[in-house]
Amino acid sequence: MANQSIPLDTVFHALADPTRRAVISRLLRGAAPVKRLSEPFEMGLPAFMKHLAVLETSGLIRSEKHGRVRTCHVNAERLAAAEGWLSEQRAIWQGRTDRLAQFVESQNPQKQKDRNGK
Repeated sequence: MANQSIPLDTVFHALADPTRRAVISRLLRGAAPVKRLSEPFEMGLPAFMKHLAVLETSGLIRSEKHGRVRTCHVNAERLAAAEGWLSEQRAIWQGRTDRLAQFVESQNPQKQKDRNGK
């Protein structure tokens, strides 16, 4: 649970970049070596490694080295933490919009009666 101490800010910073989001999407299908992960991107390996470093710092991925091959894995718990925060925000805003809709409808009861066919 050490990853839980990493601020959620770093997760959203990591996910702000389309290259890093693509890497996460790929890793959700399974672990992959760095070489294979970098193939779809038109950038040098050093630049790609910087993206991986951001993802590792955020706790979204972890990597392990076996011989000369570094393999990356997604950390689903950190991704779930971001999803949990977003779900909480969605629930708050849905509640607010529901209350706003109720307020607007209460301000004009005649329209509501017309809509209901009364």
